[in-house]
Amino acid sequence: MAQHTPPAPRICPVCDGFATVAVTLGGRDPRGHLRTLTAHCPACQGTGTTPARRLREGAGA
Repeated sequence: MAQHTPPAPRICPVCDGFATVAVTLGGRDPRGHLRTLTAHCPACQGTGTTPARRLREGAGA
């Protein structure tokens, strides 16, 4: 019997699927931990995928 494979999620064209990054601020805090800042992709809000085209354009289902 054939197995059905779900379609691959649509990867965000802005971040290419790397939706969240940690940027070092340089230096360490008094406890020795590296100081970082988390940044999310503004297009996909950190999910790495985009909704289907019809949903993005506002067309009804």
